[in-house]
Amino acid sequence: MAKIRTTDVGGFYHFYPKLATVVTVRAGGKRNGMAVAWGSPISFEPPIYGVSISSKRYTYRLILEAKEFVVNFLPIGARRLIAAFGRTSGREFDKFERFGIETEEPLKLGSPILKAAYAAYECELLDHRTYGDHDWFVGEVVAVHYEKDLFSPEGVLDLERVAPALYLGNDLYLEIAKKAIYRIGREEVLKP
Repeated sequence: MAKIRTTDVGGFYHFYPKLATVVTVRAGGKRNGMAVAWGSPISFEPPIYGVSISSKRYTYRLILEAKEFVVNFLPIGARRLIAAFGRTSGREFDKFERFGIETEEPLKLGSPILKAAYAAYECELLDHRTYGDHDWFVGEVVAVHYEKDLFSPEGVLDLERVAPALYLGNDLYLEIAKKAIYRIGREEVLKP
């Protein structure tokens, strides 16, 4: 199979699939959330997580005002909920009311936790910087919510019990049917 080599970057979608999350926030009496597939852990100590958000999004302004956000990790069964957050604007209506979205109380901050989330990070905003057409919002994780039974004692998600929502781009969500997990540690890599 021949590879294409070009300087025409075009759509630049080769990094998908990505974990689909919903970032929620509450500021000035308004609450909102948006689907975010561009997120990443940045540091273990202190625990820091980052998300990429366009300045065109209503959530962008609310995070700057609140100086906090929550990252909600959802199962593939919640794909319609993720799409509802991703394909509508909080400028038009309260998504939580419109779609009957259930929330749970945060531990330290004021932004809502989605009841459908198998895990969520409450993040205090540390920094945000513009890179191209998106801003990178960096938050220190100050509280974690998770369903203990869905994780191993080491903190690894049990894929027999929950399938995380993966986003493939262009409104496509991916469910992994065959679960094959391979442990390849340093010892295996260094074998002659």
